[in-house]
Amino acid sequence: MITPYIRLLRPQQWLKNLMVFFPPFLSGILFKPGIIIEGMLAFAAFCCASSTTYIFNDLLDQDQDACHPEKCSRPLPAGEVTRNAALSLAALLLLAALLLAWRVSPLFFLYVVLYLAISSAYSLRLKHMPIFDIFCIAFGFVLRLYGGGAAFGVYISEWLFLTVFLLSIFLSVGKRYSEKRSLGVLAVDHRPALNEYPDGFLDAAMSLSGAAVLVTYSIYVINRPLLVYTVPLCLFGLLRYLMMIKSGCSGDPTDALTKDRLLLVIGIIWGLMVGLSVYL
Repeated sequence: MITPYIRLLRPQQWLKNLMVFFPPFLSGILFKPGIIIEGMLAFAAFCCASSTTYIFNDLLDQDQDACHPEKCSRPLPAGEVTRNAALSLAALLLLAALLLAWRVSPLFFLYVVLYLAISSAYSLRLKHMPIFDIFCIAFGFVLRLYGGGAAFGVYISEWLFLTVFLLSIFLSVGKRYSEKRSLGVLAVDHRPALNEYPDGFLDAAMSLSGAAVLVTYSIYVINRPLLVYTVPLCLFGLLRYLMMIKSGCSGDPTDALTKDRLLLVIGIIWGLMVGLSVYL
């Protein structure tokens, strides 16, 4: 059956790769003729690269995932896909990612290689080191952003970089908080780094990074007509996500956006407001 192999790729996580379209969208060139079609190469490259890292991570964590209450149903620990088949699929995806990335541009290729390198270091070691694990996840988003800038020839401003980076830190901390809360005493067996975060640290980190996101985003949009009015919307979204994970919901950003209707509506309204500001 092909279904387990599709699940192994985690296509729901490809939503994160839409970050490559942020630079052209915010710069007002996304809807110029041919831009979206050209951008699909960059998007596909990151989809192949990210799925490669997911498979690699699952191969390394197969035994631990088998003891996890939710991850035990993944294709590898459930025995639906063999290790050799997973390795072959990862190799094909890696080759496709590199070929597609080189087709886009040498600079974009560099960002994809950096993404693969950081993701591999995360899977091998850094995910077991507190704070390093959070920064690795955040830099994955940043590299997607800069990859989009390279693919479309768009300059990434310092304030946009800080906003995306700090938002990624906020979401990553929220995910760790959710994992630590849901796993309880099993956290040390599944993800040792969770046990090294002192009580209250992740709470404080969420508050700190969430406030920093709001400040940097406000500075980024302060001189842009209409965009400044998206600041309250962003605050609402941050608080909504915070309330969700504090209530015991999953901290995974993709799950939060796709499964919570209110967050999804907020995201759509934000996109419409940005579109009106930039394109009208």
